[in-house]
Amino acid sequence: MQFHNSSNKHFNLNHKRRVMAFNNKSKKTHFSSHFNLCITLFFIVLFTIPALFLLHTPPSSICNTLSTSSHSNPWSGDLRTAEFAWNRLWFTEIHQPPPLKLKIAVFSRKWPTGTTPGGMERHAYTLHTTLARRGHQIHVFTSPLDGKSSSAPSSLSPLIHCHEGEPGKWRYNKAWERFQEENQRQPFDVVHSESVALPHWLARDVPNLAVSWHGIALESLQSDIYQDLTRKSDEPISPVANRSMQGVVLKVVNEIRFFKNYAHHVAISDSCGEMLRDVYQIPKKRVHVIVNGVDEDDFREDVRLGHEFRSKIGVPQNASLVLGVAGRLVKDKGHPLLFEAFSKLKAKYPNVYLIVAGSGPWEQRYKDLGAQVLVLGSMSPSELRAFYNSIDIFVNPTLRPQGLDLTLMEAMMSGKPVMASRFPSIKGTIIVDDEFGYMFSPNVESLLESLEMVVMQGSKRMAQRGKACRKYAVSMFTAWKMALAYERLFLCIKNETFCAYP
Repeated sequence: MQFHNSSNKHFNLNHKRRVMAFNNKSKKTHFSSHFNLCITLFFIVLFTIPALFLLHTPPSSICNTLSTSSHSNPWSGDLRTAEFAWNRLWFTEIHQPPPLKLKIAVFSRKWPTGTTPGGMERHAYTLHTTLARRGHQIHVFTSPLDGKSSSAPSSLSPLIHCHEGEPGKWRYNKAWERFQEENQRQPFDVVHSESVALPHWLARDVPNLAVSWHGIALESLQSDIYQDLTRKSDEPISPVANRSMQGVVLKVVNEIRFFKNYAHHVAISDSCGEMLRDVYQIPKKRVHVIVNGVDEDDFREDVRLGHEFRSKIGVPQNASLVLGVAGRLVKDKGHPLLFEAFSKLKAKYPNVYLIVAGSGPWEQRYKDLGAQVLVLGSMSPSELRAFYNSIDIFVNPTLRPQGLDLTLMEAMMSGKPVMASRFPSIKGTIIVDDEFGYMFSPNVESLLESLEMVVMQGSKRMAQRGKACRKYAVSMFTAWKMALAYERLFLCIKNETFCAYP
């Protein structure tokens, strides 16, 4: 007892000293504590949201439980409750006419007229041209065209309504006026907004509207973080990047508020569908996953064409492996990673080559790497077909988790395996089987490790993987498969009878 009492006295004395020290210190740090708290809260928000996103893993069993065969329908029910990509389902024979011919309004910021349109423009063109060939009446409301259209209009092509103004500059209010004029003549059955071409304060009054999301702010925030991680350890964050990340956090909050104003949401990847349902709080019957597709006539296997292209651009016959990358040569497409990784790879393997199809700030840097890198600049779809057939594997080091690059689908349609950043959108929709390719963390070390693994396995193994990729791509990523899925959604919006599958 005596020891216990003395211990208490000792404890109380020490406790008083600590309290006095704390009080003295708090007077000096009171001003900075509020500032530090604000900074801490900001970064908690900044990193927690993407972390939650990364924890979402699309159901890995979906490929096993859903058949892509035309002779079996393992899933049935109300399509509006399906939480997987509609591309996995079988709808109808391509050559059968649709049960109803729909009048569809499309809002798209741009309509492709040049030889190298952007990914969203290519998607809009491929989808709605295919629907027009199906017999639907497609009206596209877009910005003034920059140049003349490469094809003459016909009864089986979309009717283009350009608002007045500067070519390529989108003015949704002017497009809306053109839409209302046409809608008064004969009401549209369905309205389709490509991303935020039609703002939410107009969309909330359109009950038959579906919006396709080619990227949401939460995914953009993750992209900003990974782009910043490419900085050197002694390089400070730029003020522009800092402001950008802060702005995106606020945009996420605003999107959660106004996304509910759209009647139907189309996510172009399984992971984006999860985000819309789980984080953006959209009721699942209003979220539909339909993966983009590419023209199967433009991208197919052609071994002879590939050999001719290699010879034409100067790939030596003794090349042991040929890698390929395509698209805009900019930072957010991951070129800082590929540039540094291949710089190290080529020194160790002098017979490994990289073909670069695209243009942008990193074009000259790739040229500076020497003879093992062939930089071809921007390419037309016909040239891209030869490019894909000339490579052994396609590399996509993207730092953008939003959406899905069409280049991945084009490569797989051409019978090539792919190597891509380990993002939920790619893992859950593209590389759903290890045989289809390789995934790496978005950093130089992980990418280099995957590249060396491919070199060790060799071109014959890549050809085997390519066969599996082609089979999967034909079942999922064709323009017709995408168009039939959208057609069924539009029919469902028009008449709930078509919401029942099969």
